[in-house]
Order: sequence, then C-alpha cells, then structure tokens
Amino acid sequence: MDLFDLNDNSEKAKPLAERMRANNLNDFIGQKHIVSEGSLLRRAISLDRLGSCIFYGPPGTGKTTLANIVASTTHGEFIKLNAVQAGVADVKAAVKQAEDNLRMYGKRTYLMLDECHRFNKTQSDSLLPAIEQGTIIFIGSTTENPYASMTPAIVSRCRVFEFRRLSVEDIKGALKKALSDKKKGLGEYSAKVDENAINHIATMCGGDLRSAYNALELAVLTTPVGADGTLHVTLADAEQSIQRKALSYNQDDYYDYLSAFCKSLRGSDSNAALYYAMRLIEGGCDPMLVARRLVVHSSEDVGMADPRALQVATSAMYALEKIGYPEGLIPLSNAIVYVCEAPKSNAVVEAYHAARRDAVNVRDDDGVPDYLRDNSYGSKEDKAASKRYKYPHDFPNGYVEQQYLPDSLKDRVYYVPKDIGYEKTVAEIRKSKGKKR
Repeated sequence: MDLFDLNDNSEKAKPLAERMRANNLNDFIGQKHIVSEGSLLRRAISLDRLGSCIFYGPPGTGKTTLANIVASTTHGEFIKLNAVQAGVADVKAAVKQAEDNLRMYGKRTYLMLDECHRFNKTQSDSLLPAIEQGTIIFIGSTTENPYASMTPAIVSRCRVFEFRRLSVEDIKGALKKALSDKKKGLGEYSAKVDENAINHIATMCGGDLRSAYNALELAVLTTPVGADGTLHVTLADAEQSIQRKALSYNQDDYYDYLSAFCKSLRGSDSNAALYYAMRLIEGGCDPMLVARRLVVHSSEDVGMADPRALQVATSAMYALEKIGYPEGLIPLSNAIVYVCEAPKSNAVVEAYHAARRDAVNVRDDDGVPDYLRDNSYGSKEDKAASKRYKYPHDFPNGYVEQQYLPDSLKDRVYYVPKDIGYEKTVAEIRKSKGKKR
C-alpha cells in the first residue's frame, strides 16, 4: 500500500455529506436568493472582495460549504476555528498571524468561525479591533439568530446573510447526483433506489441536506445485495434510514390537509382543526410543522383579540420539542383548541403588511424627528432638539400626543383595533389616554 492508497482510503472514510461538499459556486446547492448570478455575495466572492459577514440559518443548508468556497477562491490566508473549542488565546494567535500576513506579505486573512453564537463577550472583544481595522475578514457561521445571540458590536460590523432550508427538489437532485458519482458519491455500489424512497428522504429531512445524505448513505450501506446481484433500496429502507415513516397520503392530500388545518383554526372549528392536525401527524408529518403553523396563526388570526393565544401556542411548541411524541401532542392539542376558541382579529397582520409596505416603498428622507434621535452624540443643535422630546411619564395616564413617525408618514395609521375580544380593551385604553388615532 502506498501513500496514494492511504489518501484514497482516508477520503472514502469521510461521510457522504463531506465527500459531496461543493467546492465552487457553480456546484453549490440552494440559496439562490444570495448566490445567484449577479448577486452581491457572488460578485464579492468572485472578485475576492468579501467583507466581514455572518452566515445564519438552519443546519445542513450550506453555511460551512460556502465558507469553504470562499477559502478556496480567495488569494488571502484562511484560518478556521470553532467557537465551542476556541478560547481567547486562539483568537489572539489568529489575529497575530493575520497582522504578520498583512505586514510581511500584503495578504488579507479570513477567519472562519463555526458556531459563532457560542463566543462570549470576552472572546468577541478580543476579536473586535481586528475586524474594525480590517486586519481580519470575519466569516461567522451559526444556526442561531445573530441579532439575539451574538455581541451587537460584532454583528453591527458584519453583513448578515440568512440561509433558508433547501427545497425538496434541490435535495432530490443532490441525492441523485450522489448515487451516480463514482468518485465522491455512492456510484460504485450501482444501487437502484426507488423514486419514492428518494422522495421520502428529500421530504422528511426538513430541508437539511446533510441529514438527507446521511440517510441515503445509511440506506445504501446497510441494504443487502439481492439474489439477482443488485442492491435495491426501497421505501421501507428509506423509512428506517431517516427514522420517519412515509406519509400515508400523497403530496396533494398533504397540502390539502395542511390548508384545511389552517382554515379550521381561522374558522374557530376546534373539532376540525384537531382532526386535521392528527390526520397530518398520524400520516407521518412532523408534529413540529403543525406546531409552527399554530404559532403563526395565533398572531395572524387571533392577534390582539387575545394576546395569550401566542403564549399558549409557543408554550405548546416548546413542550412538544422537549417532551416529544406522543405525549407532546397533549399540550399541542390544548393549544389548538385555545387558538380555535379565541376571538379572531387580523388587525395586527394588516398593520404588519401596511407598515412593511411603507418601510420598503416610502423614502423617509426627512428621517427620524430630531427630538427622538439618540442625544448621546451629535452637535449642540442635536442635543438642543432632544430637549423638545415630551417624556410620557410626565403627563397624566403616561401619555402625551406627539409626532413619532417621520414627516412623510406622520398621518399613517397601521394598527386599528377591532371591536373584538381584548381589542375592545385596547380601543378603550386609547380613548382614555386621549389618543386621536
């Protein structure tokens, strides 16, 4: 056995997901909204002009893969750390290496930090000056919302790119490519995998390509060769490999049941909503999908008519996640009944859409009214203007009429409470404060 054989064996020992990892943008799967031809991120990577950024999204959606593509296309140095293992000393060593690269060779240094949300404030502070000065180009990768889980000083100096779960079609294409690829994939097994088996893995992996690769590899490697000498992977094999049974209905029925569940919630029919929820779940649908839809509808269709509906729905989702199936379906059913029986109002979702339209389409060149701006910095004029701000607690009922929106939007009204449930109370509170709108 020579060195080449050792290298080949080492490569084969890697999981399928690692072997099939894309090494250029043309082979990269999914995330067209950020890496399509002509997109800002794609141009920045191609021109080696990528600034500090954070890749944020669910697992198995390509965050690490895209960071590796950056590493392979850049002309600079590339350092990779994991926030779970790296300490302040590791960060300082990386910064020192980056300073040497820049001073002696004129090369930029990219620092790829996996699980960057695990960095504490001390670790982040040790890295911040290098990011500010451009000594290091920071690329963070995280499954957690960076705006909530990371030091604001780091996030404010990075552009955040949100990754989305991959589509079923994207995953099916990747699995079929892996089956035919004899060098990196499973092509050497000449496995026959039924179309419904591929569909099942692609559907049940939840948009996580790594999970789909793992399930396919397990199915192929553990399926015995048949009497005819072929390796045949069936739907039953796929069910076992991904530990999810196939839906006991077709795809059209699945979307029909889901639509009926959502409309039953909106229509306040708890009997129908419970039936469709259980029909989905017992047919093989992930209960968390039902829970997530319930949380959305608790705000979309109930909203301020009963603000507790959102609390009940999110608590049920948390309970389901921690307890699991089947006991977790009890708090889920409790929440379904609560959301159904609660008074209904779409005033909040109407306000959301109206405010979002203005945020996108209306140019507020006049900006924030000067007396509402941050007065901790700025000119003497800015500080003087801030004194015109009326502090609501200095007035009866903790309210005083003053303009908060920019001049270009000052007459806009987004949220209009309806005469339903708690929204009646909201309207009365507004009236008691003397609000004009």
